[in-house]
Amino acid sequence: MQASEPENIKYEESFITNTRGMKLFTCKWLPTNQEPKAIIFICHGYAMECSITMNSTARRLVKAGFGVYGMDYEGHGKSDGLSGYVPNFDHLVDDVSTHYTTICEREENKGKMRFLLGESMGGAVLLLVHRKKPDFWDGAVLVAPMCKIADEMKPNALVTLILTKLGGIIPTWKIIPGQDIIDAAFKQPEIRKQVRENPYCYKGRPRLKTAQELLRISNDLEKRLNEVSLPFIVLHGEDDKVTDKAVSGELYEVASSSDKTLKLYPGMWHGLLYGETPENIEIVFADIIGWLDKRASDGYGGFESELKRKNDGFKV
Repeated sequence: MQASEPENIKYEESFITNTRGMKLFTCKWLPTNQEPKAIIFICHGYAMECSITMNSTARRLVKAGFGVYGMDYEGHGKSDGLSGYVPNFDHLVDDVSTHYTTICEREENKGKMRFLLGESMGGAVLLLVHRKKPDFWDGAVLVAPMCKIADEMKPNALVTLILTKLGGIIPTWKIIPGQDIIDAAFKQPEIRKQVRENPYCYKGRPRLKTAQELLRISNDLEKRLNEVSLPFIVLHGEDDKVTDKAVSGELYEVASSSDKTLKLYPGMWHGLLYGETPENIEIVFADIIGWLDKRASDGYGGFESELKRKNDGFKV
């Protein structure tokens, strides 16, 4: 008798303590019927979390033969911190880099290829984790990455100036004007409902300091896209109103990576992994898993195979 999907996937939750004494939620999904052919580390989006919103993504990847690890950032999901508050983006990146690097160095994971998967703000986290250790990661999947916040989501210049001055006085206040992110990100009404009913997702207006940090980081990334050197695939919906698809195109053009792929999807929105129609989601995951399978099976990734990638001329 063939085992059902839940019996082929082992899911575990735990907590770690970061250098600032905060408890951070962590989780993992592992196949029970085979050794993972590679391991994937999730960097979730702003106001999201891993255990519920990224569960379907993780399970798809495990069914494809990968091991998947996730964590909730400070101020997100089940982790400590004021909900939706990111006082310092650099601290968040340090937490992710430290935890995921530690997992890679465990005995059971030695020799396995390691990939990062970042969605939206998680794409910014991913690129900054890569910047900390440029030769450590074997590849990245960037889904509608926050290399620049879309103009539709930004307040005008005068409002931005006023809010910047207020940020030092009332950093946690939820007074950033703008379009509802949930409505803008997810095409399917039932997905919007699920996100709003998820108690671990932040639903309020962006807090002042959080908004400033997101703008600071996206501006920094946009200026330094040429420093991206790891193999990557970047995927973006052409109707995305949350992050700027043009900057994903620029990332593809200027990144120093010798192995890079760009996928643009006509008619698709921001939430490519779980906010689209079922048919569209199948298309997106076929591209992601196909890209990962190619590198896991052929040994692409890591500094040891850089020469192989250059010789093969793998660029789409």
